[in-house]
Amino acid sequence: MVARNQTAELEQHVALALDNGVKPGEISEIITHLAFYAGRGNALAAATITRKVFGRRKISANALPSATPKLLPLDETTEAKRVEIVRQQFGGTSPGLEIYTTEVLFRELWLRPDLAPRDRSLVTVSALIANGQVAQMPYHLNRAMDNGLTQTQAGEVIAHLAFYIGWPNAFSALPVAKDVFEKRPK
Repeated sequence: MVARNQTAELEQHVALALDNGVKPGEISEIITHLAFYAGRGNALAAATITRKVFGRRKISANALPSATPKLLPLDETTEAKRVEIVRQQFGGTSPGLEIYTTEVLFRELWLRPDLAPRDRSLVTVSALIANGQVAQMPYHLNRAMDNGLTQTQAGEVIAHLAFYIGWPNAFSALPVAKDVFEKRPK
């Protein structure tokens, strides 16, 4: 809903997430994460609605993650490979975007500790599918599976998303997911 700026039911779903055990800090981190993967405007709209739910439930800012937490350790080898792939594919096309992708996205956002890497990956893949950005899926679906998401769970995510994003977006993701599954080591 955040990825597509579908705010009509967001309040109800934030409350449902809290009722089902999602922590306020995790919801906050999801919104922060989606600012990068679905756009700042969508994240701000979600934050406004979430603030209402938090207010009614007396969830204070003290229950939310720090703006500048101690980051998780960086896997230098994996990150160096990612940087090299980006350089090979896009080197020099947009140096600013390459720097922001490395420094802000992968050395800050992805290392924030208040959302587990698996869940951060799950949010990313869901946003990509919701917005029809299947070209970005192979990297992020592989990363999600490296972070603990199973093939079965990935398939269930796509099935679940269909009800919120429409069958065409879900079906557009299936060939990409199938290709990722088939190419992963067994």
